[in-house]
Amino acid sequence: MKANLWRHANFLRFWSANIISDFGSGITFLALPIIGAVTLEASAVQMGYLSAAGTLPYLLFGLPVGAFVDQLRKRPLLILADVGRLILIATLPIATLLGQLTWPHLILVTFLGGCLTLLADVSEEAFLPGLISRDNLVEGYSKLSASNSLIELSGPALAAGLIELLTAPIALVIDAASFLVSSVLLGTIQVDEPAPTLVAERPSFWQQIRQGLSFIRHHPQLRPMLLNNSSMQLFGGMVDALLIIYLLQLGLPATFVGVIFAVGSLAGLGAAAWGRRAAKRIGLGRMVVLGSLLIGVGALARPLAFGTPWLAGAVLLLGQTVSGFGNTVYNIGYDSLAQSLTPDELLGRVNATGLFIGFGALPVGALLGGLFGEWLGLRTAVLISSTGLLISVLWVYFSPLKERAASA
Repeated sequence: MKANLWRHANFLRFWSANIISDFGSGITFLALPIIGAVTLEASAVQMGYLSAAGTLPYLLFGLPVGAFVDQLRKRPLLILADVGRLILIATLPIATLLGQLTWPHLILVTFLGGCLTLLADVSEEAFLPGLISRDNLVEGYSKLSASNSLIELSGPALAAGLIELLTAPIALVIDAASFLVSSVLLGTIQVDEPAPTLVAERPSFWQQIRQGLSFIRHHPQLRPMLLNNSSMQLFGGMVDALLIIYLLQLGLPATFVGVIFAVGSLAGLGAAAWGRRAAKRIGLGRMVVLGSLLIGVGALARPLAFGTPWLAGAVLLLGQTVSGFGNTVYNIGYDSLAQSLTPDELLGRVNATGLFIGFGALPVGALLGGLFGEWLGLRTAVLISSTGLLISVLWVYFSPLKERAASA
């Protein structure tokens, strides 16, 4: 049944926790590669390793985590993930103050933090439909996307300022505090979350994993969506690993990445406001196709950034405006459609399978990006990744999604 989510107390607590933790994570998103590139003077290959470390858990543990989450209540898992990341992130500023910050420490924190983020991602996707009901998913994801865009609009610029003022390792204290506040808010949610149904003969762990894989493999909409997402994550991972040192090569400061993401998020905010109308007018499936196309078109600006630092920066910002709008359209369409097409009892496994195949491509892309950047040069590596992002739309363009005019 449709509900006004502005009056849904539990959703507002969940949303507030999401906003606060995402704001802190935005600082970490900028701080970790800056620590690697500037503080520890990492090479392109090492930056590839760092980027891969944060997403490797999706490839290693994505499938088992889905089956694990389906057997447990989701809210305690979300709290556990927040507390664990709080402890991990706090070790970096402590090590810096003691003069003991090392490359292995940074890689380890990035990897373990990625493991807990995977747990949080799977648990959150499985928790939300039961919290607000399926009828409210488009509105819920639109609100989450709008707040994410606002955070990414103000967060990167503020994060860049904090990093300049405090240095990257010390600025991470704010992210640690955000996980503390988020865990407290999640603990105040008053929801009767039923325990997963016990059956006399529960399928084995690996049988449950195969159920999630089989459901996606035979689904005419979910299969092309997942292939498209995996392809975009692969090529997106390539440029993510190189973005900081690519900016330095263009004569821009490393913290300019904050401005890039802020501009993209401003465009994403407009897309979030359009989300509900877009779902009714063109349908969730076509939102996925349109979003993927815009992401690829915007990405082509990166290898075309030439000239003075100011001119190169302007080209990057123009491309990020297009990609940022497309990214939010894509996320609203993808998440809402995937959740609406998946039975409750398979949500954890299907979401985890999506993360495994989709986000599991990120570390591969990051490693390839580092290697291509070292062997072929940064601009050529960025050109390869941008071209790959554009042609990824073909997975969904030649699929039933293009014909799915009605919203789910």
